[in-house]
Amino acid sequence: MLFTPASMAALRLPNRIVRSATGEGMAHPDGRPQPRLGRLWAELAHGGVGLVISGHAFVHPSGQCGRAMSGIWTDDFLPDWRVITDGVHRVGGLVAMQINHGGQRCDAEAVPQRIAPSDWEVEDDSSSARAMTEADIAEMVRAFGQAACRAREAGFDAVQIHAAHGYLISQFLSARFNRRDDEWGGSPLKRRSFLRAVCREVRARVGSDYPLLIKLGMHDEVQEGGLTVEESLGTVAELTEYGLDAVEFSGAAGGHNAPDGILPGKGEGYFRFLAEKARPLTDLPIISVGGYRSRSLMEDVLQSGDADLISLSRPLILEPDLPLRLQRSQEAARCVSCGRCGPQYPGQGVGCHHPTLA
Repeated sequence: MLFTPASMAALRLPNRIVRSATGEGMAHPDGRPQPRLGRLWAELAHGGVGLVISGHAFVHPSGQCGRAMSGIWTDDFLPDWRVITDGVHRVGGLVAMQINHGGQRCDAEAVPQRIAPSDWEVEDDSSSARAMTEADIAEMVRAFGQAACRAREAGFDAVQIHAAHGYLISQFLSARFNRRDDEWGGSPLKRRSFLRAVCREVRARVGSDYPLLIKLGMHDEVQEGGLTVEESLGTVAELTEYGLDAVEFSGAAGGHNAPDGILPGKGEGYFRFLAEKARPLTDLPIISVGGYRSRSLMEDVLQSGDADLISLSRPLILEPDLPLRLQRSQEAARCVSCGRCGPQYPGQGVGCHHPTLA
């Protein structure tokens, strides 16, 4: 089943393997993509990935999480992005852009004055931020919509809204970070207002036929007063109303906090339980991410109906042609989850730096 076609709205995928958004670190300080990013995506597409999802791209200058993070905040970058998407399409691939705003998780050097749902002060100033005004909220909602339009114009086959891993949208969803008492906070329904507004703005901008995905964080790393799976299930039940076409579930262990030491049969599928809980509440195609390494487990998830597609990140850093390897004879990814995927020096970009595997 892993190598049968799948659909997300009008988007027809050749198989059910998705490259989960992975921060590549291959952009200039202003967010303009470097040509090597296109070569990486084309290599993934050529290696059999059914849909490549980009690393998160910031939608507004106030949303940059790092100096090598890609940007989609200005029309000036459209020619660069078109060259990259054309390269993916030339090898028969499909590529979606993940759009994001970092909120209080933005890089202090890139964004000296960070914004968040509520005022946030910490002693070391590592994530201090000021509460967004009504004008700020309206501007950021528009920024997501404009970014999605640019992605479509640049040739991306779909857009994924990033609502996970403690960035701005998931900050609005969490009572720990959203302490507002207006229409944007104060109850689970109101805490979903920003996400709802962003999704509807994006849908209105890109039209009814353009595939729109979401990466939804179902819980955060905060033990007391944070976002819970139970509360997030209420969001899941509303996703179709937001105009979405597919959902990828993640949580606190996503992004930079992904666990190490995952091997075939050891720690795999750590977010599968989120898909299991959400499945009765939505008819949207579900993308399951979270430490998948063995083909047998991927097949089991698909055959069970818990999810419709499987999303991989770190294994594809080491083996960009892993889908073809699995289809031929390889039983599992070679990745040993050592946690050495990030750049070893500024500007290097993502890559496998394991001493014997790389």
